[in-house]
Amino acid sequence: MDIKGPQNFDLLVIGGGINGAGIARDAVGRGLSVCLVEKGDLAGATSSASTKLVHGGLRYLEQYEFRLVRESLIERERLLAIAPHIIWPLRFVLPHDKGLRPRWLLRLGLFLYDHIGGRERLPPARSLDLTQPPHLGVLEARLRRGFEYSDCWVEDARLVVLNALDARDRGADIRTRTECVSLTRERDHWAAKLKGPQGAQEVTAGMVVNAAGPWVDQLLARALPGGNAPHLRLVKGSHLIMPRMYDGTHCYIFQNRDGRIVFAIPYEQDFTLIGTTDVAFEGDPAGITISPEEATYICDAVNEYLSVDVSPEQAVSSYAGVRPLYDDSAASNATVTRDYVFALDCGWDGKAPALLSIFGGKITTYRKLAEHALAKLGVGGASWTATAPLPGGDIPSLDFEGFVAAQTANFPWLAPATVRRMARAYGTRIGRVLGDARSVDDLGQHFGGGLTAAEVIYLIHHEFARSADDVLWRRSKLALHLTSEERERLAHWFERSRIDDAAINAAILSARVG
Repeated sequence: MDIKGPQNFDLLVIGGGINGAGIARDAVGRGLSVCLVEKGDLAGATSSASTKLVHGGLRYLEQYEFRLVRESLIERERLLAIAPHIIWPLRFVLPHDKGLRPRWLLRLGLFLYDHIGGRERLPPARSLDLTQPPHLGVLEARLRRGFEYSDCWVEDARLVVLNALDARDRGADIRTRTECVSLTRERDHWAAKLKGPQGAQEVTAGMVVNAAGPWVDQLLARALPGGNAPHLRLVKGSHLIMPRMYDGTHCYIFQNRDGRIVFAIPYEQDFTLIGTTDVAFEGDPAGITISPEEATYICDAVNEYLSVDVSPEQAVSSYAGVRPLYDDSAASNATVTRDYVFALDCGWDGKAPALLSIFGGKITTYRKLAEHALAKLGVGGASWTATAPLPGGDIPSLDFEGFVAAQTANFPWLAPATVRRMARAYGTRIGRVLGDARSVDDLGQHFGGGLTAAEVIYLIHHEFARSADDVLWRRSKLALHLTSEERERLAHWFERSRIDDAAINAAILSARVG
């Protein structure tokens, strides 16, 4: 196959999960020329299979991960400020159960959790009487006391997309459905052969970041054959999506007899998300699904606390992902560190073009990880991402409810539920999605759930969507609200439209230049 003429970049980022997208955004904002390649869709693997939380990791205190918890709590506040449309506060209820962690230990842990990260916007922890509503009748009668504390929800896949969108708006070249098929170190640069929708291409870069997630070891072995021992421990985490299990906006965090915890979280208005698991994984991370054993484990765990039992058969959907954790030789998959670790290779003399590989990490610390990664590579320039809103996140005074009220008034012809959903997804860019429309009919074909052709076209041209699954599962969770016929109608629309990446990229470039 013919390789088109090479393009030259300061930095090539391989992997379109949260770490790769965050690094691309930070780097291009410091003046570097950046190319990011992702072999599938953005957030197509681990970064869309999380428990959807921006949190400090309360249980990591038991593992003495104080630096990780502190950094995570500080980042929780920063991310809430720069993306208040896709991140919002939650209150978690932690029941005390005899025979497990004593109440004094839970109280001490929550005191530390409230204070080591400089909490500013979120309310503090407090004690609860679980024999009163809204917990009365939901929890087992033996559970009488507990605690409530704060963390945040995040639309995980949208967080990735918005970082990539901002990186592209600032000049980065973002290529999805594009695989790096070879990576060769030359005297003063890296040469990468790429295979994507526009055929085969070659790019060169002064530095490479290996942010391939579960495939990071494979890419490292391809770039530097020989002498690199595996660094990853792949740990599978699975979730069930159940019909709504209780009223209220609060979440539950349940302690298990095996030392792990399981969450129950209100999800997409009509559902409850329960999970997760920690299972050693070997094999291909692509196409991973929950196992019957994991589904039973999750249900058994929540049934220890809920007054009405649930079973795997009740689940309306499920998902699973592989956490690419750094193997620190921990005895248990639950206790292996969630912190990130870098491996920097600059050749035997320290002067060869750099390759930085990333192991581990969590969504909450992605922005700080990006800063540390660029520092590791010796990239100068001031850090800037801590206060720069993500696209759509410049909501006045971080008042999301006030913003929704204003948009409901601006678009009175749009159903209030659709306004709220779109405000959550696009924030202050909602007007770009709706354009000059003056009625619902102006938005084109209706697919169900308030989704129209106008929104789908926006997602194609601005948010890298190329398939029905991109739209329904990662740019949104509308798949849970559409019928099978409606989902099929959107899939057929994509097939008929024959999305042309070259034409889309030309239109984006033209708009950027104009």
